[in-house]
Amino acid sequence: MDRRAEDIATGRADELVWLLEHPPLYTAGTSAHAGDLVDPERFPIFQTGRGGQFTYHGPGQRVAYVMLDLKRREPDVRRFVAALEEWLIQALDSFNVRGERREDRVGVWVRRPEKAGTGEDKIAAIGIRVRRWVTLHGVSLNVEPDLSHFDGIVPCGVREHGVTSLVDLGLPVMMEDADLALRRAFESVFGPTVLDPASG
Repeated sequence: MDRRAEDIATGRADELVWLLEHPPLYTAGTSAHAGDLVDPERFPIFQTGRGGQFTYHGPGQRVAYVMLDLKRREPDVRRFVAALEEWLIQALDSFNVRGERREDRVGVWVRRPEKAGTGEDKIAAIGIRVRRWVTLHGVSLNVEPDLSHFDGIVPCGVREHGVTSLVDLGLPVMMEDADLALRRAFESVFGPTVLDPASG
């Protein structure tokens, strides 16, 4: 990712989005607090250069690493984060799920009025870095991960809200369905895409 971002910054490569599915692991962003790592022996922990705090990645979760040149677009980091949120919100809308943004916390949230407490859960996380106006890292959308794996951390430092997924919301969504929705929504927000021949 670092090499590709450097090549994008120097004009040697096109912009790129990687869609990945990680084995179970925790990642720590640049604002991570040690006290938010509840169970440090549970999964491998990786320090990253992205913003944000601790998050979980694993099977059933679509991770998208987004490498875009903001100089060619809009050199505004806040606007880029808002665009990532809008991308996820539009993708969720494909499944009749109303994703919402919050002014005081990054990510995409869904209301859960049937749940006790605060009545909302996080369904998608965002953590980025920008170097030479090229973006790195990106987003994760919970399609069907094991939600108990989030118990080993305080996800994104947010203690008062839970975590959910499309399947947890009662939607039998396959990863291929999520990818199709993500691509359509990406094109709506960021512009046309082409399949990278190197991706196989």
